[in-house]
Amino acid sequence: MKKIITSDKAPEAIGPYSHGNAYGNLIFTSGQLPICKKEGGVVEGGISAQSRQSLENLKSVLEAGGGDMETVLKTTCYLSDIQDFAAFNQVYQEFFEHDCPARSCFAVKDLPLGVKVEIEAIAFAR
Repeated sequence: MKKIITSDKAPEAIGPYSHGNAYGNLIFTSGQLPICKKEGGVVEGGISAQSRQSLENLKSVLEAGGGDMETVLKTTCYLSDIQDFAAFNQVYQEFFEHDCPARSCFAVKDLPLGVKVEIEAIAFAR
């Protein structure tokens, strides 16, 4: 049975979607933008700061669904500029130090709100 996941720590959805869904013990998150719920907007500071915020938002959604960063099986990462790939990887590695999940990373023309990064994941609940 499908269960809607909502995190009180992640920013509100900017469209008709949920933070994530769970089915059985699988968790599917929506793409997490670098929006700080506490500050109320896109974080400043370039790709590193935005990557960190997107990953923090992802972490909060996973935790709301019963998982965590260690239960992530696959991420899909979208960058607005492929030149940011190395800087993105440095921050990404802080969140996935060991047993990294499978990953796809794409440069895309544009992302919502003009952000530099968006990250989604498939994980399992413990």
